[in-house]
Amino acid sequence: MRVNRILLSVPLVVVALVIQVSVLARLHLPGAVPDLLLLTVLGLAMVYGHVGGALIGFGAGLLADLAPPADHAAGRYALVLCVIGYLAGLVKPETGQIKSATGPMVVVVGAAIGSTLLYAGVGALVGDTAARHVGLTGLLFTAVLYDLLLAPFVVPAVMFLARRADNDPLAETNSAANSPDISSGWLSSGTGLRIGGQRGGLKLKAARSRATRAGRIKGVKRL
Repeated sequence: MRVNRILLSVPLVVVALVIQVSVLARLHLPGAVPDLLLLTVLGLAMVYGHVGGALIGFGAGLLADLAPPADHAAGRYALVLCVIGYLAGLVKPETGQIKSATGPMVVVVGAAIGSTLLYAGVGALVGDTAARHVGLTGLLFTAVLYDLLLAPFVVPAVMFLARRADNDPLAETNSAANSPDISSGWLSSGTGLRIGGQRGGLKLKAARSRATRAGRIKGVKRL
């Protein structure tokens, strides 16, 4: 990943995790907890692509696994967000710009359902049966509902910041330096020829004046 992408992704992930743990988790909403970290990973993945999405998702999930008050095995949420980030990055358009909001909202719904099912599935493999007591159907419904309510405020802002950070000013400066200089081309194609023509005209006039003077001198000598 590029350095500017890392410098943007790390603060966004940390801020999202802090808000999710210290604010959203303490609201004690029924069912699932609004997953601000998941929405942040989705926004970055839909700009940076599947490779960047997978790396960011793994790092964000691992940070969530280690941050208190995590009560599950380390690496569980990292696996979930790594897969979700990779899949979300696959919907990135070739132009890098999404024209409609329908696509991102569908991605949010799919990610909310997929992350809940995958998290519960991995938990079942390691012996964590907490999802059975809460009710998987209720978790899916509330996860989709909360994420859809937060998505219009989070995903577009994250995608905007990611696009701004992806346009590296240093890269633009280097590309501009490697491209041909417009001003020098304009001078060589326009002003340079005129200056050259003026110089040639001056030389021709000087040569004519010298020839005229030489003819006059010869005429005087003949007389």
